[in-house]
Amino acid sequence: MAHDASGDNRYTRGIAGFVSKLTYADIPPEVIARIKLLMLDALGCALYGADLEWSRMLQRTLSEVDTTRTCPVWGTDLRLSAPHAALVNGTQVQGFELDDVHRAGVLHVGAVVLPALIAVAQMRPGMSGQEFLAAGVAGYEIGPRVGLCMGPEHIAQGWHSGATLGVFSAAAGAARGLGLDASQTVHALGIAGTQAAGLMAAQYGAMVKRMHAGRSSQSGLYGALFARAGFTGIVNVLESEYGGFCTTFSRSTDRFRLDELTAGLGSVWQTMGVALKFYACVGSNHTTLDAIRDMQAERAFGAEDVARIVVHGSRVTMDHVGWRYVPQGLTSAQLNLPYCVATWLLDGDCFVDQFTEDKVADPQRMRVAEKVSVRHDDEITAKGAQYRHMVRVELWLTDGTRLERTVESARGSEHRFASDADVIEKFEKLAEKALPRARVTELRDAVLGLERLPDASVLNSLLAR
Repeated sequence: MAHDASGDNRYTRGIAGFVSKLTYADIPPEVIARIKLLMLDALGCALYGADLEWSRMLQRTLSEVDTTRTCPVWGTDLRLSAPHAALVNGTQVQGFELDDVHRAGVLHVGAVVLPALIAVAQMRPGMSGQEFLAAGVAGYEIGPRVGLCMGPEHIAQGWHSGATLGVFSAAAGAARGLGLDASQTVHALGIAGTQAAGLMAAQYGAMVKRMHAGRSSQSGLYGALFARAGFTGIVNVLESEYGGFCTTFSRSTDRFRLDELTAGLGSVWQTMGVALKFYACVGSNHTTLDAIRDMQAERAFGAEDVARIVVHGSRVTMDHVGWRYVPQGLTSAQLNLPYCVATWLLDGDCFVDQFTEDKVADPQRMRVAEKVSVRHDDEITAKGAQYRHMVRVELWLTDGTRLERTVESARGSEHRFASDADVIEKFEKLAEKALPRARVTELRDAVLGLERLPDASVLNSLLAR
């Protein structure tokens, strides 16, 4: 049956047209260079995440109900069906708060795009590295635009944007990877969009928060596969006044801006807006940690020298990470700003070794966390989504000294992007938790040389243990 993409869906059609027609030659060299680093970072996060408790639970449970052995679960010797592999691999990428974030679009992009796209590469042998990169860019471009359309209100009202927005990135990347035409891609987006879900209450300790990205990637993959088969979706999934994504996931029609969905497609590259993390905690915490790090560079001090800290931030920062810390598991620790500040002050770092189960209710960390308060700053919120992580940090030492630092963007952000060497170092440190060093080197070289690969499906074999 032929797909009918008629109706009031000019934004969905605009996205689908861009995705289906995008070629490697259309993409500026700096975007190609950037997305390879972003992909490398995401795969390192996934490999580290392979042995986390919640990842192992999914691996074990799905291997019991899924007898298909097609696609590898990265960093393991397990193979599952493509949709289940996407579910687990996406969970692993987002499994320890180490992965990328498009701050303005409020989306962890690699965690939703790559599990679906690499599964497609496995199902479509012979996809060249250049084709893979074009599909990857298609995915990285779309989800953030939906986030820009929805604005910070989307996450402020309780939706986990990394899950809800992610289906569009995953569907776009998978649709381009499968070579769907514009009409089929409309349906892929419409099938994926109706599966969008994810509640922010998961941040207070539930393992399911880790699974949101994987479920989103799986939904996007389903969207592309079903659309290829002729299955139809909501053709105006973004525009529909009743039951469309934007109207349903926003409190009122003046809270979203449909023109952001296609603004600058092909000339403004949202891939360049994706930031990387160098702390193992939610992105909203990074600017505060950088502020304290900068203060300490000027004057050395530790936890016992601090009397109190006040963090002034956006409404999103206040709601997302500014709550009083209560130990409810690693998820709550990694998402809570006072806890992460306490961890930095006590340990001088906030990377993987600092977040272990025995530290979640550590009395010393909890005592120091009580010194930290987070307050809403109307002026920062008024600056818009691009500045949602901006903070002004006031810190008083026990001797009465007052220090202050304002940080607009964190290390590794789109404004202060990391060096190639820093990204590679982080990747190798994480990947070596799951793979032998020689394999890590081979995978690194394959990703950084993707445009020269004759068959992108080699990534699957390199990611398997």
